[in-house]
Amino acid sequence: MTSNTETHIFAKQVLTDSGWANDVLIRVDCNGVILELKPDTQLEADFSGIRLQGAIIPGLPNSHSHAFQWAMAGLGEKSGKGGDSFWTWRQAMYGFVDAIQPEDLQAIASALYMQMLKAGYTSVGEFHYLHHDISGNLYANPAEMSQRIFESAIESGINLTLLPVFYRYSGFGEQAPNSGQKRFLHDQDAYANLLDKVSELSEQYQQSYGIAPHSLRAVNGKDLEFAINHLNSLNNQAPIHIHIAEQMKEVNDCLEFHGKRPVEWLTEQQDVNERWCLVHATHMNAEEVKRVAESEAVVAICTTTEANLGDGFFPMLDYKHQQGRWSIGSDSHISVDAVEELRWLEYQQRLSQQSRTVLVEKEFSSNGLWLWQQAARSGAQTLGQKTGAITVGCQADFIELNTDSFSLMGKGSDQLMDAFIFNHQFSNDAIRSVWAKGKCQVENGIHRNEEEIRKAYSKTINRLRQCIN
Repeated sequence: MTSNTETHIFAKQVLTDSGWANDVLIRVDCNGVILELKPDTQLEADFSGIRLQGAIIPGLPNSHSHAFQWAMAGLGEKSGKGGDSFWTWRQAMYGFVDAIQPEDLQAIASALYMQMLKAGYTSVGEFHYLHHDISGNLYANPAEMSQRIFESAIESGINLTLLPVFYRYSGFGEQAPNSGQKRFLHDQDAYANLLDKVSELSEQYQQSYGIAPHSLRAVNGKDLEFAINHLNSLNNQAPIHIHIAEQMKEVNDCLEFHGKRPVEWLTEQQDVNERWCLVHATHMNAEEVKRVAESEAVVAICTTTEANLGDGFFPMLDYKHQQGRWSIGSDSHISVDAVEELRWLEYQQRLSQQSRTVLVEKEFSSNGLWLWQQAARSGAQTLGQKTGAITVGCQADFIELNTDSFSLMGKGSDQLMDAFIFNHQFSNDAIRSVWAKGKCQVENGIHRNEEEIRKAYSKTINRLRQCIN
């Protein structure tokens, strides 16, 4: 039954907080929040609600996204005379940024978020730093580009936490920004004004928001304190995201300027707690790993981007030993695939340890189940959203697995998640439908707004390629 107040969904198999349940009636209110889960339900003959035959699992939050970078994926794979690195890739990214107009950003983000939903992400944290026009000037609406991201969330149906980036400098010691960064920059007053407007827009669009001081090299200590204080004046529960310790150059520059490593300096200067998301944190020593784990902050690991940029391996085994919280993000979107991020997080450990299933230890444990549930729960924490689990009070954000697909066929409950993550097939059809806030966004690989979003993206990407070629 679907009405103005409730949606009733009957699912044959559901992964709940307490394990797999069968024949589950799910009652969802008009805002997309789960009111009741009723396992072992025998339906009346006249049941007129929605029936799902596949296995239902929580949707995965994507903790870290730079939407505009998706449109340049594949354009930064050429080596120059001096070799290639994160820093040469960054210069290619700056060149691409110069061509993007507001309507382009909306088309790119809508198409990206549609792809995220198809790949199993039902929420996204948009680390958004493309704010100004191509000359670096404010738009008439200083939150023009932020509003375009909100519009994309509505078009696609994904749950959004917008994280406007605070960016002032090109390096430690308040180095002057370079020309490629002109569209990112704010002083303290301008950033506060932007954040005020984003707060208003989040209420208008019924989405979430937080802040993203870009990095310790892009803001100084006073800027960081200012941004946090201003956020607290608006919402003292909203999340705080920051890039940190992604590259060894950043670590070495921080040591030279502050006399401390990035995570070491941050945890001494700020009350890093459960509101914080430390993006990458690739290069931490043992003491930093311990500090972050004890803080209950979450590290957003972006495995495919970190591999693409040559960042290094996150110290996952040490961090897990300290019971640290972690989530995943697709970052530059060289891959938009929740399963691939998790699979390669595990494979990194197997390769380094020359062993198998190194992240789970108990006999008969499910590696895939552990990976998915950990990323879902901590991912929800990074976004300040009630999602990441199929339980009463959470949003009805879930994936219907196609148990008739080649990768899942014949698998029992204990094997489903392992097969979903590790039995990768070309043209994988393991996802039958994707739901966000109780509404079906994707069914049999087709998004509800597919044609319109695809046309807008095609027009945008063809224009941008002409601009940069």
